[in-house]
Amino acid sequence: MESIYRWDGGALDALEYCDMTQSRIVAADSWFVTEGTALALPLHRARFLAAAPDGADFWDAAVAAIPREGDWFPRVELHEPARYVFRLRSAPERARSAVLATWTGPDPRTEPTVKGPDLSAMLRIRTAVQAEGADEAVILTEDGYVVEGAYSALLWWRGEILCGPPAAFDRVDSVTARSVLTLARALGIDTHEEAVTPAELDGTELWALSALHGIRIVTAWVDGPSLAEKPGRLAQWRTRLDALRKPVG
Repeated sequence: MESIYRWDGGALDALEYCDMTQSRIVAADSWFVTEGTALALPLHRARFLAAAPDGADFWDAAVAAIPREGDWFPRVELHEPARYVFRLRSAPERARSAVLATWTGPDPRTEPTVKGPDLSAMLRIRTAVQAEGADEAVILTEDGYVVEGAYSALLWWRGEILCGPPAAFDRVDSVTARSVLTLARALGIDTHEEAVTPAELDGTELWALSALHGIRIVTAWVDGPSLAEKPGRLAQWRTRLDALRKPVG
């Protein structure tokens, strides 16, 4: 189910149909809501407003419109020409695991640090690798280093050290990955940035992180590294992350 609203005159106006063919998404954000709670919603808000600085009232109205019962995956959007749109969507089925594949074409991102402008391109490359049996496409640098998934951030374990790509790599600032890394440091777990090729992840436990699914274990990488899983670790961290959920307001 999806209901679409346009921000008009300081209020959300429900639309029966919304033609977006003549507009471009400048910024977007989405998050998972279950029974009126969400993970790190202030971080989602800050990320969206960094690209849409006059959207605070729209954001507040969108959050207020989310039902406090059930599972939802709402999305806020700023379009060009200037127009705010809110999509109230039922949450898709969530998954515990994912299969990855390397995207071998040119980097499709035009604004890699902003969530929104490249959503269509990300859908295109994710759909392309599904033909290979994968759930998610992985974008590499020109030198072949892992950057991010089309719709997810990537973190991996080297023993008891939690690792991720260098901050210098242009990518969307993942709220879920940031939450996990912050939690790890609070628990006294070492974190480390490293530039790695897919082959250099052989033998690691690899996670794909997103607002919808939270943490997923990567069980396979098509024509890529062999991956591991420490028994019990994923379940423990998914529980820890869920414990950080707060009422949306």
